[in-house]
Amino acid sequence: MTQRLDSAGLTFRQDYFGDPAGWAALVCLLRDIFGIDIGPLQQLGGPDPTSMPFGWFDAEGGLAANISAFALPFVLNGRIVHAAGLQSGAVRPAWRGRGLYRDVTVKALDWCDRQGFEAVILYTDKPSLYEPYGFHAIPLHRYEGAAPAPSSSAAPAGPLLPTNADDLALLQSLLKARSPVSTSLAVTDNAAMFLINTQLDPDVRISFLEDKQAVIAWKIDEAGRFSLLDVVAAEMPSLAAILGGLKIAPASVDVVFRPDKLGWEGVPEPLESGTRLMLRGLGDATPDFPAMLSPMAEF
Repeated sequence: MTQRLDSAGLTFRQDYFGDPAGWAALVCLLRDIFGIDIGPLQQLGGPDPTSMPFGWFDAEGGLAANISAFALPFVLNGRIVHAAGLQSGAVRPAWRGRGLYRDVTVKALDWCDRQGFEAVILYTDKPSLYEPYGFHAIPLHRYEGAAPAPSSSAAPAGPLLPTNADDLALLQSLLKARSPVSTSLAVTDNAAMFLINTQLDPDVRISFLEDKQAVIAWKIDEAGRFSLLDVVAAEMPSLAAILGGLKIAPASVDVVFRPDKLGWEGVPEPLESGTRLMLRGLGDATPDFPAMLSPMAEF
């Protein structure tokens, strides 16, 4: 925490997503460091409008280090928490060891404090990196079990393609009016993250249940295991209605959030993943029931 900042040859900037060159520099940084391409987000409505990036730029306009903060209200144990999220944290190898990442992290957390956020959350595969800043890991659980009988009265679902203008407009409208998928742990607003995650994983299917006005993000593997990733709706449909609309009868079900609104009970299982969800603020709060955030909300 006492590492000295060495920013020779670099220029600090913040709030540069409105600058096409600044946005392009972030796209390049994340592609180079993590192999992910967030460029398509510009065609899906753009970055979250609450985003505030912090970064050190080199003389050629490239990003040496970045972290971005944004508003991310979420439900925890039935209460909406006025929270921020941190994402897109990265440093190019040539610039590591100079204190740049600590600097942008401190700046981002200071900004979150000034904005009045009561908590900050982030995902990381290096939890020890954030513990000195007051973050602690939240245990995450998914639910698995037998599939309920699909509802025979459910109208058939159709595919949604976020890259199609009409489908995107519908999806954006539903995202604005969505309710949290769980009362234990769930985001209340994650439009930009949901949309870019539809493009990052080719196995994710997006379907629309018109009679329920619900968007379903899901997968199914060769063994017939159905994974429910997220539901975007003002009122949650039951799991039986979802399966009926999708016209599938899976061998088993895996729900990656607490299914307290689905009319179905599975068995909670610890999430086996190298990525941890970290929370700063709210004391040592954790979900009262086993839960996790939808991977469509990962950032």
